[in-house]
Amino acid sequence: MSLQERVSQEIKAAMLAKAADRLSALRMLKSALGYAQIERKTESLPDADVVAIVQKEVKKRRDSVEQFEKGGRAELAAKEKEEITVLEMFLPKALSAEELEKLVRAAIQELGATSKKDMGPVIKAVQAKAAGSADGKSISALVGKLLP
Repeated sequence: MSLQERVSQEIKAAMLAKAADRLSALRMLKSALGYAQIERKTESLPDADVVAIVQKEVKKRRDSVEQFEKGGRAELAAKEKEEITVLEMFLPKALSAEELEKLVRAAIQELGATSKKDMGPVIKAVQAKAAGSADGKSISALVGKLLP
């Protein structure tokens, strides 16, 4: 079953369970997937594209949580955090810190990176290898830490 079909199944399950918050988050995801389909003029999206869209939606929610917490709106931040947990079930298992560090070190060796000027290509290589299992912020921080 593709991830897109899984989203539809989860929407049906949330409707039957009468889980309004979960249903809302899933419908927003389905809407984002629909817009991507229209944009790409395709009937269905490959799983890699679905994962990228889910990551983008999770990032939006994390930014919102940060803003709501700065603004003292704890109830809205909590709602966004619930949506993040719903969306994360469609993402691949996250890499551990050790696994991510191995990937970064391997990419640095492969590319022969020697300074902070080489961060861009290293980050790009690690993101390609991680394939959605790590977020850009943590990759960037680790690359910055490991490069002299």
